[in-house]
Amino acid sequence: VQLVESGGGLVQAGGSLRLSCAASGFTFDDYVIGWFRQAPGKEREGVSCISNSDGSTYYADSVKGRFTISSDNAKNTVYLEMNSLIPEDTAVYYCAADPLPVWDTNWYRIHIYDYWGQGTQVTVSS
Repeated sequence: VQLVESGGGLVQAGGSLRLSCAASGFTFDDYVIGWFRQAPGKEREGVSCISNSDGSTYYADSVKGRFTISSDNAKNTVYLEMNSLIPEDTAVYYCAADPLPVWDTNWYRIHIYDYWGQGTQVTVSS
C-alpha cells in the first residue's frame, strides 16, 4: 500500500495550490481518502475527506468555502484544491486511507485511517 502526496510549496497569502494523493496497493474505489495537516507544535487535524464509493465529502470549518476535495477513480488519485490560502494554512499535509464508511462525527478521527502518506509541505507567506 502506498500513498504519495505532491503539489505542496510556498505561496503568498491569497494564492492557490492543488495537492495530489496518488494511491496504490488497495482497492481505491472502496476507501475513504482523507486530508490532514499538522503545523509545528500542533496536533494533526482533519482537513477534508471523500468517500470513493459514494462521493460524499466532508470539510473542516476552517477550510469550508476555500478548499475542494475531488477524486479521479480512474487515476487512483485524490486532489485537494486550496484557494484563498492564509498563513494559518501552513502545515505538512498528509493523505490517508480508511476502508470503512465515515460520517460527519468521525471522518476527522486519525485512528480510523489505516494508511498514511509521507506528507507534503505547504507554506503560506503573509
